[in-house]
Amino acid sequence: MEGLGLLSRLPIEQCPEFLHKVVDGICGRSYPRFKDYGNVWNLREWLQVLEDTKAFIKAVVGKDEPQEKLDNHLNGLTAEHRGVIITCIKGRKPEIRDALLQKVCGMSSSYLQDFDWQLKLAMSSDKLSTLQMPLVNLDLDIVKNRTMTPISIELNKEELQNLINSLEAANKVVLQLK
Repeated sequence: MEGLGLLSRLPIEQCPEFLHKVVDGICGRSYPRFKDYGNVWNLREWLQVLEDTKAFIKAVVGKDEPQEKLDNHLNGLTAEHRGVIITCIKGRKPEIRDALLQKVCGMSSSYLQDFDWQLKLAMSSDKLSTLQMPLVNLDLDIVKNRTMTPISIELNKEELQNLINSLEAANKVVLQLK
């Protein structure tokens, strides 16, 4: 990540603003603009410093790396620049983590509030009366924009297994972000 080394060209007074704008971009707001930093970097350097800074912040927060690893990644920078970067990441870590989680899980402002399940045995009629197929009724309470919406789903054994596999995969991603 040689773009991180280019941060040393940025005057220390402008560094917090730049880093917070990068975090804003990660969180779905606007990234810093080249025109505001064109006197520090040329276009190629700008693209590199912006991309490497985003990647660094995402990796550090996503992997929850300890302080020692942060310092190792930032070796080429002055102590002042390292301090500003670490302070920004620590201060906005929950916000960055939420944004990364939303991107990974495809969530916007929706989340699961509560769930309930029941197991039923479906009995068919007519000549297939001996058919017995287990079904699960899954009731979900989804909250979106502070409004709760109940959703009921009936799943057979195969659909239930697919849901469980998807939830386990999502859980692994969440655990990696912690």
